[in-house]
Amino acid sequence: MIKFHPNEEHLFHYVTGDLSPAMLMMVGTHVDMCPHCQAQVRDMENTVANKLFGQEQAPKELFAANDSFNGDAMLQQIMSQTPARDESRITGLLADELVLEGKRFKLPATLARSQHRIGEWHKLIGQMWRAPVQIGGEDVLTFIYMDKGTRVPEHTHKGREATLVVNGVFNDETAEYRDGDFVFLDGSVKHTPETRDEDCLTLAALDAPMQFTSGLSRLLNPFSSLFFK
Repeated sequence: MIKFHPNEEHLFHYVTGDLSPAMLMMVGTHVDMCPHCQAQVRDMENTVANKLFGQEQAPKELFAANDSFNGDAMLQQIMSQTPARDESRITGLLADELVLEGKRFKLPATLARSQHRIGEWHKLIGQMWRAPVQIGGEDVLTFIYMDKGTRVPEHTHKGREATLVVNGVFNDETAEYRDGDFVFLDGSVKHTPETRDEDCLTLAALDAPMQFTSGLSRLLNPFSSLFFK
């Protein structure tokens, strides 16, 4: 059961298309996975449509993004600004699945429709891997895979971080996060994400690099852009 959701402001700006490309992808993927937020989005669509057009039902062409990410004209314009890529260089993709180290992860619809924007996997510290998602805009959108028994040193963020669990489970000092959970943090929060008995694939949107805050891990701060760029 999904316990953590985007707030109403995020959902409203998702409905109106007034989010960065990275956050549109993040919130849209969560909505794919979350019946509760799907119902909220439908209510918001109908409310906005009724105010704008005096209709109880939202025009399909106005909010097509909720059924098809590529169907929204505004998102098409954003996406068209991303240079075409040589798909022969992309590894770890199969139909609507993401493949890493022999593991296969089912992609929600929003991500599956944009899988051609997923770059190659690169290993980070320990048993962590990252793959960029090239969607344009100033924010950075990245898949991060943590094998079981992996810990990220305590850190905060110079900006804001949104994390969505695509598959698996991770913990920090305050909660356990599972498939579909959406977490939005800012520089006021310090945490130490870790996996225990299960691995975890997350999607993360950052608008600034992380900042390590404890012990020897602070020596990694000059290299924290590895998690960001």
